[in-house]
Formats: sequence, structure tokens, C-alpha cells
Amino acid sequence: MNYLVGAFKLPCNIFISFADGRIRKQVPLKKENGKTVMVALFQSQESIVGEVVIEPVHRKKVEHNGVKIVLLGQIELYFDRGNFYDFTSLVRELDIPGELYERKTYPFEFSTVEMLYESYNGVNVRLRYILKVTISRDYVSNIVEYQEFVVRNYTPPPSINNSIKMEVGIEDCLHIEFEYSKSKYHLKDVIIGKIYFLLVRIKLKNMELEIRRRESTGSGPNTHVETETFAKFELMDGASVRGESIPIRLFLSPYELTRTYQNINNKFSVKYYLNLVLVDEEDRRYFKQQEITMYRLLETS
Repeated sequence: MNYLVGAFKLPCNIFISFADGRIRKQVPLKKENGKTVMVALFQSQESIVGEVVIEPVHRKKVEHNGVKIVLLGQIELYFDRGNFYDFTSLVRELDIPGELYERKTYPFEFSTVEMLYESYNGVNVRLRYILKVTISRDYVSNIVEYQEFVVRNYTPPPSINNSIKMEVGIEDCLHIEFEYSKSKYHLKDVIIGKIYFLLVRIKLKNMELEIRRRESTGSGPNTHVETETFAKFELMDGASVRGESIPIRLFLSPYELTRTYQNINNKFSVKYYLNLVLVDEEDRRYFKQQEITMYRLLETS
């Protein structure tokens, strides 16, 4: 039995590291098994430089048909799990066919890599970046090792950021106006606004503001839509009267929000909404929803 187990052990170990790994910022990444690991953070147009170390086990000879490293940007749709759509694929050949007897180090570099899409891990879709090292072999399976990293891209504040003004009305019963100071928010921003009661002839019990994320994957009949509520902020508890106004001040930093994604590689979109919910004394619920744009602002600290 011990011989059988030993037959399936890999003849070598592969280690992938970044040249600036000790000083580069690390961010948490949730793996498929639910565990969270810390990985390197990059942004588009950065160079990805490092080295691959291959170490034969017990100095055993490893015959191979070449060694290569590939930088991959992939999208995986969970209803099509196991099929990855590569939108980026850059290859560097590290070694020609031959034999390995001892530890060997291979430097690699991918210069000014265009990584337009941010890493994303949602309900039905995942966008990831990985380094994949492959030792090609005859007659037996290839030896493969992966190193994942995260990409985040930053946007300057928009030059135009219009306020949002909308109305909620039930004929001859209720007329409310609400206003938000802007329509585009960075991930650490504050939503500031005000609710005005112009006509109140029904008895309202409470009112709250929700932040919702809508993830759309696929297309046509295969479109899957998932809506998550990230925050619920109570604006009012009790009856309101005509002429009353209620201020809104909702901090976004406590929530794990992402930027807005518009039709990424024709595979998925992610949109955010502010949803105003009113409940009367008979527990009837009234909604008014407004889309907002989320962007990632470069953090100075």
C-alpha cells in the first residue's frame, strides 16, 4: 500500500514568488473552499516580475518536454462551472525539453500588463487572475502549479456628478420627494440626501434605505440575475406629517462593495441601486429604486 501511495507523489515541488512580494500590498482572497488567504495586489499596466523555483524531491531525475509560465485572466460562470473563458493569456517559455536533477530557479517577467477588468467573486460568476506553471511530460500527467493574485483599478473623481431627485407618489394619498447629493460614489463614500413629505394621508410605520447589488450573468434565455441587499438603514420609525423632512447620511465603508461592472467581456454585469422602502400600518410596502454608479478611488493611506 505504501508503494502505491508513493507512486502518485509528484517528483518535484514548484514555488512561484513575486520579486517585490515582501513589500507589495497584500489583500484577502476568498477561496472556493471558503478559506481566506492573503495574495498580492496589482493594477493594470504594472509589470509582473518574479521567479519560479523547481525542486526535485530527493534529487530524483525529472524528465520533461519544457517548462512554461502563463499569466491568465479568466471568467468562470457558476452555472457552467469548470469552463473558464480566458480574456488574457500571456506565455513565457522557461525551459527547453530536458532533465532536472537539482533545484533550479527561473526568472520571469510580464511587462506593463493590460488588466482592464478587476478581480471579482460574486454569486454566479468569478473573474480571476492567475500565474500557471506547467512542466510538460510524456506518458504521465503534466505537473501544474498556480499562484492567484488580485487586480484593482482606480478611477479619478468624475468631473460631472449630478444629484438625484425623484418622487414617490400614490394618488391623493402620498407624495414624497427624495434627493441624493450625487449619483456616483466611490467605495468609501457617504450617501447624503434628504426626504421631503409633501402629502401624507396614509399612516406610515417606518421607512428605510437599502443598498442593493444586482449581478447579471449569461445572455438571452440563459441570463441569471441575483440581487443582494448589502445594507438596510432605517430613516424613520413612526408616523410622518406633511412638511416634515428627514436627512440621509449613510457611510459605505463598512460594506464589502465593488465597483460597477458594465458588460464585462459579454459575460456579466454588476449594478448598484438605492432602494427606498416605505411600510404603512397595514404592512403594505412601497418601493422606489434608483441606480447609482460605484467606482474605486485610489486610497492615499
